Amino acid sequence: MSSRPQMDDTLRDTIISRPDVILEDQDLMRALIAANERSMGGNIVDLRGIAMERLEARLDRLEDTHRSVIAAAYENLAGTNQIHRAILRMLDPVEFEPFLHNLGSEVAEILRVDSVRLVLETVQKYEDPAVQRLGDVLSVAETGFTDTYINSPRHGPLRQVTLRQVQHGDARIYGDKADEIRSEALLRLDFGLGRLPGLLVLGAEDPHQFTPQQGTDLLTFFAGVFERAMRRWLA
Repeated sequence: MSSRPQMDDTLRDTIISRPDVILEDQDLMRALIAANERSMGGNIVDLRGIAMERLEARLDRLEDTHRSVIAAAYENLAGTNQIHRAILRMLDPVEFEPFLHNLGSEVAEILRVDSVRLVLETVQKYEDPAVQRLGDVLSVAETGFTDTYINSPRHGPLRQVTLRQVQHGDARIYGDKADEIRSEALLRLDFGLGRLPGLLVLGAEDPHQFTPQQGTDLLTFFAGVFERAMRRWLA
C-alpha cells in the first residue's frame, strides 16, 4: 500500500506552491496542531504545541491592547477637537450678554450637554436686572455656595473639575430642567484676587456622560480659558 495520504492533486499542488495560505489561516493551523497532538497519543507532552498556545494567547492580548490604545487615541483626539471648537465659538461674541447666551446655546450644542449654567457668588441682596435677563444661563448665589455644592454630598479636597452622577439636578442651578439631569461636570472658577469664586456647571441627561472615573484634563483647560474670558468681562 502507498504511504502517501489520499488528497486531491490540485489541492496538494496549491499547498506546496503556496504554504502561506495555511500558515496565515489560524483556524486551519489549530486543526493541524490538534491532529498532530492526537497522532502522538496521550502519553507525550508536546512542548512546542504548549509554547505555540501561549504565544498565541499573548498575541491575542497584544492585539486587544493595540486596539484599545488606538480607540483611546481617537477618542482623546475627538474630545480635544470638541473642546477647541467650543472655546473658539465661546470667544466669538464681543459683548457680555451675547457671550453668556452663546454659552447656553451653541457652546452647549458643541459640548453635547443638555444644560450650561454659570453661578456667580455675590454679597448683594437685590435682584440685578441683568441677572433676570440672563436667567436661562446665569444665576447668583450666596457666598460659599460654590465650595459647598461641589463637596455635597461628601466632603473631600476641592478640585477645579469634579465629575459626578446624580439622581436629579439641583433646582437652584437647573431650574425646571433639574429633574432631567443625571450627571454633571462642575468647573470651579477663580476670577482673581479680591473676587468671589464662581461655578460653571455642565449638566447631562445621560447618567454616563460625566462619571468620576473619566479624565478631566480637557475640561480643566476649558475652565482655564473661561476664567480668563470672565476676568476681562468682570474688569
